[in-house]
Amino acid sequence: MELKEELYTKCLGSLDSRFETVQRTVSELQEALLSETKSSAGDKHETGRAMLQLEREKAGYQLLEIQKVKEILSKIDVTKTNKNISLGSIIYTSKANYFIAISAGAFKVNFDTFYAISSNTPMGKLLMSKTVGDTIVFRNESIVIEKVI
Repeated sequence: MELKEELYTKCLGSLDSRFETVQRTVSELQEALLSETKSSAGDKHETGRAMLQLEREKAGYQLLEIQKVKEILSKIDVTKTNKNISLGSIIYTSKANYFIAISAGAFKVNFDTFYAISSNTPMGKLLMSKTVGDTIVFRNESIVIEKVI
């Protein structure tokens, strides 16, 4: 499997895992809401239901965010390579290696570590449109772009 495909697949797996976790939370909250029965404590019952309702809404927003991130990921063409850094680029720098896709953390591939970052992160914004040989400054440190795939 090509490096870009492998990183893409790892990002997708990370997203799917987050989606399943939130989906499970929604199901558990739904069950809790259904099993919540009217007790003699009246107000306490209503407060409990309201809290569950808020948690369910929050989980719903998380699901929407995951969908948006998935749409961004779907725009990446793993067969395409640009000279200038763009969505889907793999970047080797004097400090670390990056995959411009979604914020999904670090992945190890063939003994190298790659940080999957969004183009909206501070580092992502600095890297976008740069090319081999360019230098960026991040946290008062100069970082040289050595290779772009």
